[in-house]
Order: sequence, then C-alpha cells, then structure tokens
Amino acid sequence: MTDVTLYDRDPLYIPRVAAVHDMCGYGKCSLTAAIPILSAAGCDVCPVPTALFSAHTRYEVFTFHDTTEILPGYLDAWRKENVDLDGVYSGFLGSAEQVALIQRLYREYPKALRLVDPVMGDAGQMYPTYTPELCDAMGALADGADVLMPNLTEASILTKRDYPGQDLNDAAVTDLLDALLKLGAKNVVLKGIDHGDGKIVNYVASAETGAENKIELAHEKLPYMIHGTGDAFASALCGAVLAGRGLAESARIAGEFVRHSMESTRHQPNFEERGVSFELNLGELTGLVK
Repeated sequence: MTDVTLYDRDPLYIPRVAAVHDMCGYGKCSLTAAIPILSAAGCDVCPVPTALFSAHTRYEVFTFHDTTEILPGYLDAWRKENVDLDGVYSGFLGSAEQVALIQRLYREYPKALRLVDPVMGDAGQMYPTYTPELCDAMGALADGADVLMPNLTEASILTKRDYPGQDLNDAAVTDLLDALLKLGAKNVVLKGIDHGDGKIVNYVASAETGAENKIELAHEKLPYMIHGTGDAFASALCGAVLAGRGLAESARIAGEFVRHSMESTRHQPNFEERGVSFELNLGELTGLVK
C-alpha cells in the first residue's frame, strides 16, 4: 500500500480529540499517557474517563471504579455546550455498555476520525476486569474505524481465533490483517509482533489496497519489558495522524517514540515497575506540527 493521510492539518489549528480511556493514578498508561502525548502533538485532549484505577491491573493491588453511570450526563453536557470534535480515540473500557456511548459520539460527531485501540489484554490473556461480554461488545467498534490498533492478543479476540503466539510467518500476518479488515476497519495497525530476530514489528494495512499490500515497520527490540508501551504507541500514533502525517509514517514515529521512551525509562529507579517514562521524549511529537 502507499501511505494514506487521514487528516489535513492546518498548523495554526488545534484539533480537539475525545480520549475515551481509563484514568490510572499510578503506572503511566491510559489517560495519563494519552493526555500529555496527544497534547505534545498539538491536540486539545478532552478526557472521557471510562474507569478510575489506583494503578493499572498488572499490579497485585489496585482499586477499580466503573464510571458508566455518569457518562451519559457527561456527554449530554458536551452536546449542550456545542463541544466539537475532530477525533474520537478510544481505549480501555469499564463495561460493555460503554461501547454504546462511543457509538453515540460517532453519531453526534460524524466527521470525527474514529481511532480505536481495542484494549483487552496482552500476551494471550485478557485483563482482569474484562469479561467475554465486554470483549464481544468491543468488536462493534472495529466496524467503521478509521484506524484499528490491536496487539496480537486483541486481534485474536476480535477475530475469534486462538492466540497463536508471537512469531507469525508472513502468510499468517496477512491472513490476520485480512480478517481484521473484514470486520469493517478502514485501516489496521497490528502492533508488537516479535519474530525473535531482535526486532519488534508493526504492520499497517488498508481496506482499499488489501492485507497483501501491508507495510512492515521494524524497530529495535530492547532487552527488557515495560508496561504502558501499547498506550504510549497508540497515543503517539493518533497524535501523528492528527498532525497530518501518513498512517504508516505515524506508526513509524510512534514506534521510535516508544523505543526512545523505553531507553529513558531504563535510567529511572525501579524502572520495570513504574511504567514507560516518556516525558523526556515528548519533544519528538511537538516537532511534528510546523
């Protein structure tokens, strides 16, 4: 595929994005990643908190509060104030009912880009607060998504396949991308594939040109794992897209931003526990808008 530009950015205009995600007090993910990263890329970020956590669910101890009951009134207030949106970026949800609230945003803001990170799990496992009902509901957001950004676990859940493990051959990647596009997504970014060759690979495919014409983007794999990189990647990708960059270029920018942020994290105390430290690397995104 040739790269596709999804947003025509006026450098003097600040696009407004609804970030539909949870808020974690500790752990450097979800809204605590989306707000600064998208802001650095020149976006006005309007949070829609789907849940409140003391820390993300990879910690042994965390509190969880589902915000579903307050969100209809929250969005009613936006509509009464004539809030306008250029994008709807969704991630972690607190309940299956919240899918309908995102679809409401799609109806009320039909020109807004639909940027879907179907946050459900990783390494072949669903996150602890997720249920099969919530995962089934999440699949509805794939249909019509301008960009669908699953990891391999989430792609497997969405396509109702067994988790295949990380090392997919080229034909298997193409087949999985094709299945994701058949869910109704206009473009797919399949993220975080590890072929065991020292690289982390992200794949970009478009419904217009087909999965067989996918773009492969390889990044150096670092010898340690840090939580929150998926949210940082998705947020940086959305920021680059809304800066007017092509989708494949945005995925490349996001991958390098995450790698550089992981390198910065390595120098922090207890770095493997704290989540990805991206603060020193936000300038990479600020420079996208000239």
